[in-house]
Amino acid sequence: MMKQMGMKMDELGDIDTVILQGPKREIVIEGAAVTSINMQGQNMYQIAGGTATETKREPELEIPEEDVLLVAQQANVSVDRARAALEDAEGDLARAILMLSTG
Repeated sequence: MMKQMGMKMDELGDIDTVILQGPKREIVIEGAAVTSINMQGQNMYQIAGGTATETKREPELEIPEEDVLLVAQQANVSVDRARAALEDAEGDLARAILMLSTG
């Protein structure tokens, strides 16, 4: 019957850990049974059982090089000091310049 519907299921016995990652959290499922389902060219995965643990993820701060150069120029400091100040200021240009100018 599944074949008539264009559906194929395969047990993925060699998979022992499934990791789901998003921008704010990560879910790790260990010991789960994973099944691959192909229906009319679409692949789906079914995860059953296992032990799940969830952790929060901190997004990485990306500081554009243009921001680093601007802070270095405005505060009259090296590029390395400007980058460090931007990291401390969590990317806030004005705060980084103020920190370097008053400190």
